[in-house]
Amino acid sequence: MRDAIARILKEHPLIAEGRQVVIARNREYVGVDEPLADGDELALIPPVSGGDARTLAPIAVSEAPLSVDDALALVRDDAFGGVVVFLGTVRSRSRGKRILHLEYEAYAEMAEAKMREIAERLAREHSPLRIAMHHRVGDLRIGDIAVVVAAAAPHRDAAFAAARAAIDELKSIVPIWKKEYSDDGATWIEDHA
Repeated sequence: MRDAIARILKEHPLIAEGRQVVIARNREYVGVDEPLADGDELALIPPVSGGDARTLAPIAVSEAPLSVDDALALVRDDAFGGVVVFLGTVRSRSRGKRILHLEYEAYAEMAEAKMREIAERLAREHSPLRIAMHHRVGDLRIGDIAVVVAAAAPHRDAAFAAARAAIDELKSIVPIWKKEYSDDGATWIEDHA
């Protein structure tokens, strides 16, 4: 693994841009000392932040604008009285700077797999529960929805707990990252703002 990473960085020094990266082998996070086999897929991922016009899959990373109505339709159930929706939107100020727009990138296949793992675990922990997690990638303007998490359960406590855990885990382990564009240039965001 170390040899492969050193070779990649030597041939493509701008990949890390001086930032720390995490490593994935075959869409699973691994340490630098893990072995590589012929045919393994190796991904160097910057620290994580963050199709169709409508997203009707419970888990999705999409370039299309996100729909709260689509997420709600996926989780609503006549037996569920607690429905919680979290929206992450592009704000106009961050870190004392005026933000012009954001750019989100993702390792989409792995991002969706990690989001699915989170959703499946939360559904088991808070059963019965339905959950939808959608994240947008590409160039987003101020006010655009970057992420939607919807959770529904028979009662509000489980829905709130699941929605909170889902967004917190998404921002900490899912390989989606963002670049903020402000008046003084562009910056990759390495913490979970």
